[in-house]
Amino acid sequence: MDNFLGLLNRLGIARVAAMGVVAVLMLGFFGFLILRATTPSLAPIYTGLTLDDSAAIVDELRSMNVAFELRGEGDTIMVPRDQITALRMTLAQDGLPTRGQVGYEIFDEQSTLGSTSFVQNINQVRALEGELARTIASLARIKSARVHLVLPERQLFRQETPSPSASIMLSVRGELNSSEIGAIQHLVSAAIEDLSPNRVSIVDDSGRLLASGSDGDGSALAASEVQERVAGIENRLAGRVQSILENVVGAGRARVQVAVELDLQRSQVTTETFDPDGQVVRSSQSRESSSLSSGGTNNAVSVSNELPNGTETSATEGSAGDQSTTAEETTNYEISKTTQTDVTDAGGIKRLSVAVAVDGVYQADTSGAATYTPRTQEELDQLSALVRSAVGFDSGRGDIVEVVNLQFAERPELGTLGSDEPGLFNFTRDDLINFANMGVTLLIALALLFFVLRPLLRRVLEPEAEPLTLPPQTIADTPRFDSESHLEPPRRPDWMDQAQQMGEAQMTTIKHVGEMIEEHPRQAATIVRDWLNQAA
Repeated sequence: MDNFLGLLNRLGIARVAAMGVVAVLMLGFFGFLILRATTPSLAPIYTGLTLDDSAAIVDELRSMNVAFELRGEGDTIMVPRDQITALRMTLAQDGLPTRGQVGYEIFDEQSTLGSTSFVQNINQVRALEGELARTIASLARIKSARVHLVLPERQLFRQETPSPSASIMLSVRGELNSSEIGAIQHLVSAAIEDLSPNRVSIVDDSGRLLASGSDGDGSALAASEVQERVAGIENRLAGRVQSILENVVGAGRARVQVAVELDLQRSQVTTETFDPDGQVVRSSQSRESSSLSSGGTNNAVSVSNELPNGTETSATEGSAGDQSTTAEETTNYEISKTTQTDVTDAGGIKRLSVAVAVDGVYQADTSGAATYTPRTQEELDQLSALVRSAVGFDSGRGDIVEVVNLQFAERPELGTLGSDEPGLFNFTRDDLINFANMGVTLLIALALLFFVLRPLLRRVLEPEAEPLTLPPQTIADTPRFDSESHLEPPRRPDWMDQAQQMGEAQMTTIKHVGEMIEEHPRQAATIVRDWLNQAA
């Protein structure tokens, strides 16, 4: 115990305090690591919840004695990561979360006994709206959704029934593109009978109209959809041409621009073709009739009877009669007919223009300078053939493909000519991020080493300054004298003269310091405060 107390006395209060601070910091650091390792990792089980769903889920978690944590404004619930799946299954059995909408469980909660048809129809519409809202809210870009349906009933004595319609209000993360908006429209229309996707209007939470829900036939393309389709076709074709050219002329040695003109007219052509050589007898009908009439001349007045000196035999001679035969035949033919209807939807490529600029060839001479050599016409023709094949060139619709050899403003380096291998210092973005993380960690480590650990260790290991002590023989060996004695006072040693000079110098310094403190009290207080902080 005495040895320990002696060690403490030799070290001093400042060293012991510094060692205690270092020990406390180390214990706190390791304690934090242990606490962090033993604390279960939390992960969100649900996000974007309504207050009603959050309250119901919190009650269920408390009843199951599960640790949880609320984040945000209560719309996010954090639970242990290893229990997320089991908790979601348990909450799903209780119908949680409802996302603020009522689904088909409305029929389980209400008794159908005594319910009128009007109430049942209203419940059916509410159930459909709730289920559609839940399905839409399950999409990655959708935070919440509300769905309103109009399902008209067919009235008596009316042949036509009004078409159903739907309106949707979305709360989104970011912005939705046209394909995502169309997907929501088709999702809702497929769930409702006789509902057309063009009858579904969509509005976001900022009041912007995403889909108008007009009664058109859907043949016309919106301006945003046209721009997106044009940009997509141009980027796809330009990337295809760029890829094939870079493999031939080298990376960065070709520039490609594609301009696409779309045909926005929708046409429908119906053609009927009759083949006379392909006639077929459908029906045949024949009819034949004959008639015989006995026309005698007795008692008949004729010219011969009126002539004078006419014979009697001529008067009494009779004719043989009239006989006629009629034949009719009717044949019906079926002529083969071909009906062809060609429908051309809007959005097809009407005209295509491709512009390609190809750099020449660079060769290094003996002095190390780059010499530019243009490409031959044969090479340009081969590149043009490749470009035409890549974009689907069609001269019938007026497509244009131009491949021009021009010298680029940015010339390649001589060290990389003809070499596609990455250089030693060609770092990627991930490499730069890793280097930055390593540099920040190194700086923090150096700062801790030089500004925290080094001063503490130096203060602990620095020996204390020993006080000035007089030699032990000076007091005993100095002869005593008084005023009555005739002995001369002894001569003072040299070290006393040195001590006196040092004392005078210290007094002068202290005097100057005091004057400076009187003139600048604030600066003096700041310096003393810094000294105290360093000692602590």
